[in-house]
Amino acid sequence: MGRRPSAVEAMAQARRRQSIDDHAVTGAGEITTRQSIIPVSLVTVLFFMWGFAYGLLDVLNKHFQETLNISAAQAAGLQGAYFGAYFIGPLTYSGWIVRKFGYRWTFITGLTIYGIGALLFWPSGVKRSFGGFCGAMFVVGSGLSTLETSANPFIATCGPPKYSELRLNLAQAFQAIGSVVAPVLASFVLFKNVGSSDNSLQSVQWVYLGIACFVFFLAVVFFFAPIPEVTDADMANQSEQAAENTGYQDKPLRRQYTLFWGTAAQFCYVGSQVAIAGYFIHYCVEVKPSLSSADGANLLAVAQALFAIGRFVAAFLMKYVKPRLILFFYMTGIIIFIAASIPTSGNAAIAMLSLVLFFESCIFPTIFTLSLRGLGRHTKRGASFLVASVSGGAVFPPILGAVVDARSTRVAMSVPLAGFLVAYSFPIYLNLFKAKELDAYIETRIGVDPPAEADSINDAEKFSGKELESGKVERVSSRT
Repeated sequence: MGRRPSAVEAMAQARRRQSIDDHAVTGAGEITTRQSIIPVSLVTVLFFMWGFAYGLLDVLNKHFQETLNISAAQAAGLQGAYFGAYFIGPLTYSGWIVRKFGYRWTFITGLTIYGIGALLFWPSGVKRSFGGFCGAMFVVGSGLSTLETSANPFIATCGPPKYSELRLNLAQAFQAIGSVVAPVLASFVLFKNVGSSDNSLQSVQWVYLGIACFVFFLAVVFFFAPIPEVTDADMANQSEQAAENTGYQDKPLRRQYTLFWGTAAQFCYVGSQVAIAGYFIHYCVEVKPSLSSADGANLLAVAQALFAIGRFVAAFLMKYVKPRLILFFYMTGIIIFIAASIPTSGNAAIAMLSLVLFFESCIFPTIFTLSLRGLGRHTKRGASFLVASVSGGAVFPPILGAVVDARSTRVAMSVPLAGFLVAYSFPIYLNLFKAKELDAYIETRIGVDPPAEADSINDAEKFSGKELESGKVERVSSRT
């Protein structure tokens, strides 16, 4: 048996154009922070793209009500289509693609589907078909769910394990920036011609045509980009190296209770988050009738800016504070301010709901990474479940929309409050029963200390281009 490939070799071997072997240890599970900068930066661009798509979704919800004369509950069909795709993709084709062909081809597939969905907005606008827009949004959601199935676990595993939560929060902060840019663009492009529904729908068409062109360009970039492949064997090897400190034991997927609790919490959290963002403009106009929809879109941009700031703040704090404690603190803030927003009106109400978005900021990436802790060879499958939980965004908005039509937006905020209370159980569980195990992962030195074989990098540099392009890695046991 020869030498296991180093992290540098793993990144070079990632250029192969064939299916991956999840029983092969590529060495990518031991990549250092410096080695991970380029691939993590490239994938972070994807986070911005789906943040932009999500930000447009929130604005289109209100926009289509005015231009197509539909109710709030009907407009929630956009969220239903977008997030419904998240339930189907990760548990079927996208989860299979990432396990069979690896991260690179999952990125390319997701971008291609996303681009096709964006192009479908053009005929939908020509026909003024809300059903067509929902269908296009379903395809967009399918593409983005495919990207999330690979991008989230990739960021979490590409680099030292002790910084997983920090990396994902930082990458997701750029997703939040995309969510800020989208409402601002919408307020100046989509709502600018709100008096003319035809011109307004044409603006939607041109925006998504531009998105499609950029997305297809990104697919070409990722075809040539150096993307390291972290296999199931890499993750098993990584977990076993940390077993002395963490008490890690390889267990079947059905016994990964923290994963399933985290998935349920993520489902309720995302559903509540999407419901609030989708009806934020409604809420602003209701609690302060002097505001227009364009004003509401600008306030949504401010709230999304707080969301982005919250992620940068959380990423900074995770350098010094345990992620489980930050998760508990942020969830507590959400509960306090969403409850306060229900009986309040005027500027104070808008401020309360904006602070909810600030505290929402780190919840998704932190639940995601903490739920993946200790999964070992089940990491990719676990990530598929967690991404599928995003489908909660298809469940909560229609319920909230029905309450809005029957009562008011303020009363309807009790729907996300209930979801947040369920999600709140997860950080409580982690801090009471999993604290010692989770804290031990922060102390691991994998990817931090230099590898035992000091000459591995020099050896990697001696490989010929042909050997690196072949992508052949030595098949080794996932056990150490």
